[in-house]
Amino acid sequence: MALVTLVSAAGSPGVTTTGLGLALCWPRPVVLVEADPAGSSALAAGYFRGQVDHAGLVDLAMAHRSGLLAEALPRIVMGVPDTDVSILFGSRSHEQAPGLARLWEPLLRALREVAADGQDVIVDGGRLGLASWPRQLVAHSDLTLLVTRSTLPALVAARSWAESLAEDVLPGHDVKLLLVGEGQPYRAGEVAKTLGLGVAATVGWDPARAAVYSQGADKPAPRFGGAKAADRAFRHSAYAASLQRSAEAIGSLTELTRRDTQLFRGMIAARTRQEVSP
Repeated sequence: MALVTLVSAAGSPGVTTTGLGLALCWPRPVVLVEADPAGSSALAAGYFRGQVDHAGLVDLAMAHRSGLLAEALPRIVMGVPDTDVSILFGSRSHEQAPGLARLWEPLLRALREVAADGQDVIVDGGRLGLASWPRQLVAHSDLTLLVTRSTLPALVAARSWAESLAEDVLPGHDVKLLLVGEGQPYRAGEVAKTLGLGVAATVGWDPARAAVYSQGADKPAPRFGGAKAADRAFRHSAYAASLQRSAEAIGSLTELTRRDTQLFRGMIAARTRQEVSP
């Protein structure tokens, strides 16, 4: 199975919100990892409205210091009821970020084992370049998605990171864009041309419905009907449909990307062995 990372070049393009939305639409069992080093779990405070007090990355780091990371991971992730989604919550404050820097590499190995057991993994890597950002998870994922809005300031911020991800951080690795709010004002083709990366999927711009994931807000009520009607309207909305399409497209893309990445790494390993052979 696949390891996918979502990252951003600037603040608030919707990485966490989109990551959760994709996970809840994912075609296979999936673990959502909140690896944003900025602190204060957005999932716990937002979607779960601060009503969960569950273990997370800091607890996993403590387990790692005892040599028990792999054993602790299954009990530290929290299953979301009535879904095939499990969540590994992030740090509780920015002060904990430095302690996470040593966690990313062993966590990568543990997540690879999770993927090998039949679950996909989606990593919310947060904003690129912050102190203790999860570089190892990004660099060794099967697919990295740079999440961006289609506004000019967003594209200006994303441009240099798009080049770095494709050329410096991830040589030989396929990096694509996940566009939030296509056509506001630029279309996918224009964004792809500007940033030099293909657009893997697009998610609609709908702040009221996105708030269901980002803030745990109630689903917008239709003119007639109660909670059931609101739920039905949400499931049939253009926003929900865009998440569903994106999850299916990215899920299919990871299969191809994973095979290409494994082939590339195999070639590099073979070349290295030849160079060191007597």
